[in-house]
Amino acid sequence: MSEQSDRHKLAETTRSGPGRVLIAVYAVFALGATSRSVVQILMQFHRAPLAYVLSAFAAVVYIVATVCLGRASTTSRRIAVISCSVELVGVLAVGTASVLVPSAFPDATVWSVYGSGYFFIPVVLPILGLLWIRHTGRARASVEAGSVAGDGS
Repeated sequence: MSEQSDRHKLAETTRSGPGRVLIAVYAVFALGATSRSVVQILMQFHRAPLAYVLSAFAAVVYIVATVCLGRASTTSRRIAVISCSVELVGVLAVGTASVLVPSAFPDATVWSVYGSGYFFIPVVLPILGLLWIRHTGRARASVEAGSVAGDGS
């Protein structure tokens, strides 16, 4: 029973406790960025193609992060780290570009001015995601170490 309990804890680490809130926020951003970018691309792509394509890219990153944070596999954790890292680099790069060359962004993206239109959540979210993955990785390693130690007795 103990080994089964440890495996259950191992499977639930990223999607338990504060991880549920993190996943919910990612899901809201995935939905919001996806719907916004689809409408912008369909209705007014000619106006700001770069901004709208970047919004669509952000939407894809949010979707991937949401799904991978919600899964418990080793592969999904790795992909979540990659997606949160890409998101952080993206928000910093687009944020900086939108401040330095505002004419290139006539319409805002989720990542423009570091997510200022979204209360700067887009710049904080990947940091929280990476910290949560790191935190749960430590818990995961602890459970795995306990399972290995228990196997030898």
